[in-house]
Amino acid sequence: MSTTRVTATHYDVQKKRRSSFLYEWTKHYRTVVQGSEVQLFDTARRMRRGVYIGEEAGRPSRTIDATVHEIDPGITSTIHRHSWDATVLCIGGWGWTEIAGQRINWGPGDALHVPAWAWHRHGNEGDQIARFLTASSEPFLETMGMAILEEAGDTPVEKLGSRPGFTESVEGDDPFAVRIKRLASDQLEQMAGRLHTSWDDIKLLRAPREQRTSFLVDKSIGFATSGLTMVVAEFAPGRGQKFIHRHPGEAWLYVLEGHGHSIVGYEPNRCEEHPWQKGDLIVVDHFLWHQHFNDDKENVARLVRMHIFDSLLQTMRAICYPLELLEEPADAHTAKDQQIPPVWPDETPRPKWP
Repeated sequence: MSTTRVTATHYDVQKKRRSSFLYEWTKHYRTVVQGSEVQLFDTARRMRRGVYIGEEAGRPSRTIDATVHEIDPGITSTIHRHSWDATVLCIGGWGWTEIAGQRINWGPGDALHVPAWAWHRHGNEGDQIARFLTASSEPFLETMGMAILEEAGDTPVEKLGSRPGFTESVEGDDPFAVRIKRLASDQLEQMAGRLHTSWDDIKLLRAPREQRTSFLVDKSIGFATSGLTMVVAEFAPGRGQKFIHRHPGEAWLYVLEGHGHSIVGYEPNRCEEHPWQKGDLIVVDHFLWHQHFNDDKENVARLVRMHIFDSLLQTMRAICYPLELLEEPADAHTAKDQQIPPVWPDETPRPKWP
């Protein structure tokens, strides 16, 4: 048996480790990742894959990643599963995804949830490339040493392994029995959760920050994710969010349609402006003040925000209490002419790509 001798105090070791982590982390920080710089690669799954945010692109994260995928007409991907769950935003073309044996047809603007340990694959029976974006909790699971991926190629569904087993109940009301039942209830809820939101079914509602929004994936509309949530936000022509704000955790905003800019900074009155356009990914991180604006005077802009709320941010709220983790100074950096009501389009057609 080998023995490791520590020659420095725990204080010195931890201080060096923490400063090294922050140094590496800040080197990779980006406010906007342009879609044009995301390179797609052929993969063994018979699809192309590119990374906006993730270790493979040299832009690591701690909670969620963001990757884009393309599948050609007539192609069916291999089937696989993993220990983390993922949300899927369909961007272009028409395709299908099979999740735990259930096939779901999708089109531009639709959203899906792939639960942890669910075997899944994708197909394209149309005549144009199908493209979709995923945001998963893989970095969060990897942080805890629990990220596992199993690839099964073209193995028939009936020969695939089952989900990890779990005990539904044991007799008694002691702490062990109560834990068994609680965890089993969580698993059963995840297995019964909603998997798909069609763009045709969403209804955009006026939000306090001068936007129209709708959940695409969230527990409030029947999904059972690990905390992953997805919201589409529509900005009226020439308008922006009503006020600047900040919150902890990582949040990505994919530019589904339009062009504009975001102001981001460590102080509300000292923010830098970052332009964005269709296909880009806006990165909000490090408890930064931020506010988004639509620069097009004629057309709406639509952003899809993805982050992990319940499992991570609620935990942070608990352990950081009584610190306020959502700040919204209503008198800071308000958009011009906010007293004039915004003009919204009568219809919400499916997004177009490219």
